[in-house]
Amino acid sequence: MEAIGILYLFILFIACFIAVHAVKLALLGLKSLRRTEEKKPGPQEKPERPEPVYYIVEKKQKRRRQEYRAPREIKFK
Repeated sequence: MEAIGILYLFILFIACFIAVHAVKLALLGLKSLRRTEEKKPGPQEKPERPEPVYYIVEKKQKRRRQEYRAPREIKFK
């Protein structure tokens, strides 16, 4: 009896799995059909391409070496 219950559980799982994925694929198909219908009507004019923008960037300069001052004495208490 237990084996039949496990078999029915497995069949039920497979049926639900197939049903859920069938619904998801159907919705995906409907969305793709709506997108193609929206894109189809009338040839559209191509928008003019804007001129590219070029930025002038200065090259980084190395920092000048700082002159070191004389070391000072540190006193610890």
